[in-house]
Amino acid sequence: MATRKRPLKVGLVMPTIARPASAHVRWREVGTMARLAEDIGFDSLWVVDHLLYRLRGIEETHGCWECWSWLSALAACTQRVELGTGVLGLGFRNPALLAKMAATVEEISDGRLILGVGAGYHEPEYLAFGYPFDHRYSRFAEAIQIVHGLLRNGRIDFRGTYHEARDCELNPRGPRPGGPPILFGTMGPKMLKLAAHYADSWNAWWDDTRNSTTTLPALNALVDAACHEAGRDPKTMERTVGVLIADPSADPWWDRMPTLTDGVKLRPLSGAPEQIAAGLLAYAQERITHVQIALYPMRPDTVEALAPVLECFDRMSA
Repeated sequence: MATRKRPLKVGLVMPTIARPASAHVRWREVGTMARLAEDIGFDSLWVVDHLLYRLRGIEETHGCWECWSWLSALAACTQRVELGTGVLGLGFRNPALLAKMAATVEEISDGRLILGVGAGYHEPEYLAFGYPFDHRYSRFAEAIQIVHGLLRNGRIDFRGTYHEARDCELNPRGPRPGGPPILFGTMGPKMLKLAAHYADSWNAWWDDTRNSTTTLPALNALVDAACHEAGRDPKTMERTVGVLIADPSADPWWDRMPTLTDGVKLRPLSGAPEQIAAGLLAYAQERITHVQIALYPMRPDTVEALAPVLECFDRMSA
């Protein structure tokens, strides 16, 4: 495939969570969709990190496959696309072991990993699987020191309140000397300070942005301020955003969601390929360099239906 010059990269979020709760996500179908997405021109594939999902007001538990196992399989069955976690809950894994896992996926993928991390938010899965939900910021702050130190420098000697890695060495390491880029999925001021110190890129999800570019100037200003406070040039922080796209066959569940406090209703990108492509291009005008498409519903045919969108996107970008 010829090299494309795009104003931003376009990624696709792969399914790991049963939606609806009675459905089953099967690897055979996901592997097919991953290879299809690579073939039609996506730049990246992403997986979210949950152990189970219990939505308020819904009795059934949404089952989830484990993120890193899924990502390793994606690394083995694709050749070109970047592979990202959007985002990994650091509280689920020992941080030194996580750095080891990241270096291993870096090797399997030949340097295509984007390590997206966050402090987690969904309390039911923490309690169900026996992970502490308290002091999430403090636990994260220690964990990211270990992960960052091992990936960037190859070794660390650290003892904290919640984590330790004594005379720990990351060996062997992946193909990139400094390890994979680290992405923070965060909005809070304390977490943004950590992002300014440790992250290569910042991510907002479609429910943070209301799936609209109009919210991005204010969010970008928060990231800029955190970088300035840390003595960092804001231009060195890549900006990424998740975008909700609806296939015509989608059940419009967003219409059943309550209106937000400012009267805004969530609306997915939809319509003709030209309309969706133009909607994606609008993110580049707000300093976004990478978008992750959350597609509803997600099946091989709905993924393939995005091929004309990418073709329009490339024509408009030329």
